[in-house]
Amino acid sequence: MANSFITIKDFARAALPRLMDHLVFPNLIHKDFSDDFAGMKGDTIQVRKPIVLEARDFDAESGVTAQDINESTVDVTLDRIATVDVGIEALQGATSLDDLTRVFIDPAAAALAAKINEDGLALYKDVYAVAGAAGVTPASLGVLAEARKMLNRSKAPVSGRSAVWDPEADAAFTAIDAIVHAEKSGSNQALREGSIGRVMGMDHFMSQAVKHHETGITAAVGTKLSAAVSEGDRKISVAGSTLTGRLVKGDLIQIGEKTYTVAADTATASGNAIANVAVSPALPALSANTEITLLPSHTANLAFHPLAFAFVTRPLTAPGGVESYVTSYNGVSLRVVRGYDMQHKREMLSMDVLYGFKTLYPELAVRVLG
Repeated sequence: MANSFITIKDFARAALPRLMDHLVFPNLIHKDFSDDFAGMKGDTIQVRKPIVLEARDFDAESGVTAQDINESTVDVTLDRIATVDVGIEALQGATSLDDLTRVFIDPAAAALAAKINEDGLALYKDVYAVAGAAGVTPASLGVLAEARKMLNRSKAPVSGRSAVWDPEADAAFTAIDAIVHAEKSGSNQALREGSIGRVMGMDHFMSQAVKHHETGITAAVGTKLSAAVSEGDRKISVAGSTLTGRLVKGDLIQIGEKTYTVAADTATASGNAIANVAVSPALPALSANTEITLLPSHTANLAFHPLAFAFVTRPLTAPGGVESYVTSYNGVSLRVVRGYDMQHKREMLSMDVLYGFKTLYPELAVRVLG
């Protein structure tokens, strides 16, 4: 590079704070991080699930009932490496760290964060509680109240709740009179900053990485359960007078007042029927011919408590024979490597992050349809 005094360590230490600034979803959920190095993508580690206890009324006559602290673990695969790689010659015009920040560090940090946010927000597929209406952009305090009600019903802790919205919902909320005129109660953040801040007991954020879910069903008329299910079952078979296409992971099925998420892709419908549809959560006892509703494609905004999801990272090992540096802060680890591409005969600079996401308590989240 043009300035030999700018080291890989300088790169890493300048990039990580900028990466943290761009992260949205990972900064709002439970993070699991240690200094133990992971060798590569695909490593599986055990993560302790945060313990959830219940507060109860004290009864002076019967006294207290001790709760067991059952610390359980879940397997998380570090199945993602977000990486940005450039040829050193692309940076030759940079003569200072400020120049390098402008032409590489800032854009690379933003790109890494966008990839990580996008992967994390795909966890919506595990969330079965629903607020709002498919195809209708959330645009009222009533939708926020509905999401809050669903979290309350699930006994989600009140503190720490957040919501992440797509740009359309974010724009609609910032135009609500009750939010825009909040300066009457001492805050004009919505008007001046374009942010709705904390409303209905949730901190609200916008992300372009919020997912749009596309169902695999192309036509559905008169859908029903084609066989009875027992309490606790997690599979159903469905049929309709018309049923074409297939159910895909993340599709929503409404049965009575409850909604269930499809846990795995199914085979394509045959004879207007699909068998062995895996769903979550567990089902109550239901009889054959119970009417069901297959919800259409929608934007999957999320409202949640931090314990609903986990962001898991580990520092990547330093590769042998090349210059590298690993730095970590607040549960995120970034590696910068300077190496040589023998195939194309050029020096390369790489930034990467090893991570995985896991849904811990899906009942502590709500999918707000748009």
